[in-house]
Amino acid sequence: MSVRMEVPRRVRPVRHRPAVAPPPGEDFAPAPSPDGRRVAYLSDRAGTPAVWVRDVDAAEAVALPSGDEPVLAVSWSPDGRWLACVVAPGGAPRTELWVLSPDGTQRRQVAGFGRRSAALAGWLPGGALLAVTETAERGAAVLVDADSGHRRVLAEGDLLTLLDVSPDGGSALLQRGPRNARWLELLDVATGDRVRLLPDTGRGSTDQGWFGPDGTSVLARTDAFAELAALVRVDLARPDRAPTRLAARPDAELEHVALSADRRRAALSWNTYGGRSELSLLDLASGVQRAVAAPGEVLDGAVFAADGGLLCVTAQGPVQPREVWLVDPVTGTPRPLRPDTGAARTGDSGVAPQLVDLRARDGLPLSGWLYRPPGPGPWPTAISLHGGPEAQERPGYNPLFQALVAQGVAVFAPNVRGSSGFGRTFVAADNLAGRYGAIADVAACADHLIDSGVAIPGRLGCLGRSYGGYLVLAVLVNFPGLFAAGVAECGISDFRTFYAGTEPWIAAAAVSKYGDPVRDADLLRDLSPMTRIDQLDVPLLLIHGANDTNVPAGESAQVAQALAARDVPHGHLVLTGEGHDFLARDNAEAARTATTAWLTRHLAVAAATLG
Repeated sequence: MSVRMEVPRRVRPVRHRPAVAPPPGEDFAPAPSPDGRRVAYLSDRAGTPAVWVRDVDAAEAVALPSGDEPVLAVSWSPDGRWLACVVAPGGAPRTELWVLSPDGTQRRQVAGFGRRSAALAGWLPGGALLAVTETAERGAAVLVDADSGHRRVLAEGDLLTLLDVSPDGGSALLQRGPRNARWLELLDVATGDRVRLLPDTGRGSTDQGWFGPDGTSVLARTDAFAELAALVRVDLARPDRAPTRLAARPDAELEHVALSADRRRAALSWNTYGGRSELSLLDLASGVQRAVAAPGEVLDGAVFAADGGLLCVTAQGPVQPREVWLVDPVTGTPRPLRPDTGAARTGDSGVAPQLVDLRARDGLPLSGWLYRPPGPGPWPTAISLHGGPEAQERPGYNPLFQALVAQGVAVFAPNVRGSSGFGRTFVAADNLAGRYGAIADVAACADHLIDSGVAIPGRLGCLGRSYGGYLVLAVLVNFPGLFAAGVAECGISDFRTFYAGTEPWIAAAAVSKYGDPVRDADLLRDLSPMTRIDQLDVPLLLIHGANDTNVPAGESAQVAQALAARDVPHGHLVLTGEGHDFLARDNAEAARTATTAWLTRHLAVAAATLG
């Protein structure tokens, strides 16, 4: 049986009544004005992520005319005259950079033309110069004048990202290298000379960096010197010296750093065990660090207003949609940007998860979040696998989990090897041939759920998106009979076709994680689900964005074709107007509704079959 559903953007393909009410929309990615009196942010409450502006003491927000395409990021210029917006045409990974004035006029594109993809590093102090990374076949570090559109290319190279520019404009900080093996380089803008910063330890990765207040030092987030990422300072007069450790914890990984405009204070977001966030403020001169109350279980970054008088964060939790919060840097007191934030939550109908520890089949410690339906178990159960793989399942807001629980299906969301948040060794544990262990980790999770009385044998499903979609396919073909149904969203099915079809810079960065398509061709062939696709014999729903150039839509299509040839029950939902991430609310809801209906239906079918 084959069911193919082609749906245009903003049209629901499935008419099932949702198990729970769809989320009311979310607010995220704040950008305060220089004086801290207004905040620009992204909201999908109108259907697609767009730019809104709200006075910090106002009851109403104003939507700016940021275009019809989804906006991924927004940033306010230090002089207050411009908002920079990263836009994803068709939801695809190739992004454009636009600027518009805070009153919504003078909107125009300034970077990301043609096949180039643009990412914003930030604004240079005081004016209207943007630091931008453009990527096509190679990366380019570019300065763009928001007033005139004039461009100046500072450097070009493979796997290159511009992170920061020194206060005097004479130096630039570059990130280089593939996934989990990145380093920093200091660029002399006048000569083009580059110097690698931090000793090459042969392990770990340095992926965030900023110039210090006077341009004579560099601050970096790195796990090159310890298991858990920390904040260090490099003296540019003596780059050969060991860096100074500024902030580190034995029980938490530094996840995100936000510097004040004067580079004298830093807001630090810490990822504690299991994925809960903690927030602290660090005085870089004195080294004094103090904790600040986190307004949610998971924080998504932070940003200071240019005058330093306001800190904005995005917070969420299992029953708390993403919301923008304002933090007073002096008192540490948080308050919501939206006065009706409390009323907008859906917590009354949601469930909070339990953190569960278990062991992989080779003894490696694993953990995950378990969402239980009301009443006694065991229950039909779905294992949800996150993307990345260098991402992490955290106690954030996930309406799909709540919808499944409302239908009586338990959800277990594990962090198999390769996940972030547990140290550099765990992140690297699935590299290359280590991927066999990650696939086996999913089977270990199934064993644990059955042995602990959570799951009913024969009524286990699995779902995942991006890398999680790959894992769904991989576990179904490598452990036939373990699962009764699956949902694979935007997943790699064959590494050969993935490398041939993805964006060149994505392919180049993935080599360190998955393997080289030439040197490791035999390994990649053996790890590709398509190699054993004849072992997949349970109902499978495939979901993909038509414009996905990260994991091209053909990865799902070739699985659907192979299943159709063998008459294996499957569905194939293609969302037009979407890329790798489903950014329009109604498309995300369509995928969520289809996933919930598929799993509840086929886990129930499995139960009836078992009698």
